[in-house]
Amino acid sequence: MKTIIAAYSRDLGGGRRSEWVRNWALWRHFQEYFPIQSLILSSPRPPQLVKTHPLPPGRNYIIGSHPHGILCIGAFCNFVTESTGFSQKFPGIRPHLATLAGNFRLPVLREYMMSLCPVNQTAIGYTLSQKGRGNAVVIVIGGAAESLSCQPGVTNLILSRRRGFVRLALEYGADLVPSFSFGETDLYQQVNFSEGTFLRSLQCKFQKIFGFAPCFFYGRGLTSADSKGFIPYSRPITTVIGEPVTVPQIKDPSPETLDLYHNMYKRSLIRLFHEHKTKYGLGENAELRIL
Repeated sequence: MKTIIAAYSRDLGGGRRSEWVRNWALWRHFQEYFPIQSLILSSPRPPQLVKTHPLPPGRNYIIGSHPHGILCIGAFCNFVTESTGFSQKFPGIRPHLATLAGNFRLPVLREYMMSLCPVNQTAIGYTLSQKGRGNAVVIVIGGAAESLSCQPGVTNLILSRRRGFVRLALEYGADLVPSFSFGETDLYQQVNFSEGTFLRSLQCKFQKIFGFAPCFFYGRGLTSADSKGFIPYSRPITTVIGEPVTVPQIKDPSPETLDLYHNMYKRSLIRLFHEHKTKYGLGENAELRIL
């Protein structure tokens, strides 16, 4: 029984990581379609595919990925594949994108869950504590609920009441790192239903029961960019990774401590957004709404 539990825990912690799969040429073609760029910035600089702030491998990290968008394409390319050269820019850091636990129950698909782990306390805790240092768990903090408000030109983040990732960071002494994928919400058009309507309530109930939101969206067609289909529009995505917020290890953090580091992370994310928004397709007056 102990052997079975240990093997199950390894799977929960992203134990099926495969560098071979991460480096498939397929992902480079996928990345070049948009294209997707990964910029690591700790201060305002001209756009460069260079590393300007290190993530020392002697620490663990929780990277917050924003926004969710429809399919988290920016997060997938940057953290699950090597199409943007994450390992070359962060040597010694092993990224693990957290996703719905239900994905690991699907035969065949679960065998190709490169660098992913279930987005729950057990799996994230295992990754941060049982595999030494140099681990980076990437959490799309807004989750499925955030996808319901996804639309081009609008940046709404669900973050105000999301404190679980801060608690985990404190319990395991993992530094908090904000990241923002500019262009993520421009890949699809979505039919949005107003708050309070029957269809919006149905979407929210479905999301609470099954863990993901049934979005009504469309992109371009297979043979023509002018037709409607489910292929994302070929629009650039630029992922900007900010400077880490150093976090101490506190096994049982108080509510006041949680609020302190949650506010520090939120301020860092807002600063990151406003410093780089005009460089990557947004206007000077673009706002970041945190719900």
